[in-house]
Amino acid sequence: MSRMIGTVSMGVRAPIIREGDDLVEIVSGCIAEAIKTGEITPRNRDVVCMTEAIVARAQGNYASVDDIAKDVRAKLGGETIGVIFPILSRNRFAICLRGIAKGAKKIVLMLSYPSDEVGNHLLDLDLLDAKGVNPYSDVLTLERYHELFGAPKHTFTGVDYVEYYSQLIRESGAEVEVIFANDPRAILAYTKNVLTCDIHSRQRTKRLLKAAGAERVCGLDDILTESIDGSGCNERYGLLGSNKSTEDKVKLFPRECQDLVEAIQARLLEITGKHIEVMVYGDGAFKDPVGKIWELADPVVSPAYTAGLEGTPNELKLKYLADNDFAALSGEELRDAIKSKIQQKDGSSLVGNMAAQGTTPRRLTDLIGSLCDLTSGSGDKGTPIVYIQGYFDNYTND
Repeated sequence: MSRMIGTVSMGVRAPIIREGDDLVEIVSGCIAEAIKTGEITPRNRDVVCMTEAIVARAQGNYASVDDIAKDVRAKLGGETIGVIFPILSRNRFAICLRGIAKGAKKIVLMLSYPSDEVGNHLLDLDLLDAKGVNPYSDVLTLERYHELFGAPKHTFTGVDYVEYYSQLIRESGAEVEVIFANDPRAILAYTKNVLTCDIHSRQRTKRLLKAAGAERVCGLDDILTESIDGSGCNERYGLLGSNKSTEDKVKLFPRECQDLVEAIQARLLEITGKHIEVMVYGDGAFKDPVGKIWELADPVVSPAYTAGLEGTPNELKLKYLADNDFAALSGEELRDAIKSKIQQKDGSSLVGNMAAQGTTPRRLTDLIGSLCDLTSGSGDKGTPIVYIQGYFDNYTND
C-alpha cells in the first residue's frame, strides 16, 4: 500500500542551551533519542533545523546597552543623531534604542507611517485618507500627529509606541524630537548624522542619504560589527536580528555558523546512516492577514544551511495538470498520468512552464524556515529543534 503521509514537521524538545554548550552533540543527541524512542524514523533528505536563538546563546553572543552606546558614539559623533525607520517592537528594538540614546545628546526619531517596515501599524491607512494626509510626501511633526490622530495605541500590544520610545530616550539621558516621514532624506533638515534602522531596505536608504548630503550614515548592521570591550558582535549583520535578553543586554544574531550545520550533518550521518540536511532558522517569512505584521524582523530567514537546501522548488501544479492536460481522465488513469508527468521531470528549471504556475516562487530555506518558525513557536513549547520529513517528496514517492 502507498504511504499516505507526506510532509511532517515535528518540534523536538531540547535542554536549555547555555553559553559554551556543544550544539553538535546536543542537537544530534536529541535526534538520536527521538529515534531511540521510536518517535522518528530517519530517511534520506530529512531536514533538521535549529533556532538562531540557541546558536547565539551557545556562542555567548550578547552585548550591553553601554556597548551599543560606545559604538554609536564613536561612529556617529555623540551629538544630535537622526534615528530613522525603526520597527515598533519592545523585544526587538526598544533595548537597542536605549543604547543608541545613551550614545547621543539628542535623538531625532523619525517614524515611518502608517506602519513600520514589518507591518506594525501606528495608524490605519483609511484614517490617513480621511484626514487628507499623503504618507508618501507629508512630513508630520509630533504636534501635528497628535492634532490629527490623538495618541493611538498598537492594536495587539496596547502600546503607544510614540510615547514609549520617547520616554526611553529621555530616560537614557538624551533629548528627543519626533517626526513622521517615509522619505529618508527628510531627516537631513534636522541632522546630517543618521542611523537608519530599517532591515530589508537599508542599502537603498543609506544610498539616498549619502547622495543627499548626509555626513555620517550607519545602519543597524554597522553597529557592533566588532567586539566592544569583550562584548559579542556580528561581523555581517551588527545589531540586525538582535532581541532583548535582559533589561540591559541584547542577544545578537548568530555569528558565522556554516561549520556548525555541516558538523551536525556529518554527525547525523554517523548516527543514522542517512543524508540529512541541516539549517539554522530565525523568523519565518509570512504575513498576518489581521494584524498586517510581516514576521521577518531578522535580516535573513536562515544564516546557515547545508548545500542540499540551496535553490527554489521545482514543482508541477497537480490541479493544473488535472484540469488541463488530463481533463478527460479520472481515477487510476488520471493518477497514473500525473505520476508519469512528474517522473518525466529531468531537473531542469520549470520557470515559465504553465504547468508550474501557482507554485510558490521562494527559496527553499525561506519556505522551510517559515514552517519551522510556525512549528517551534516563540513561547514555552521547548522545541528549538525541528525535524522535517517528506518535504522533498512528491506524488510519485511511496
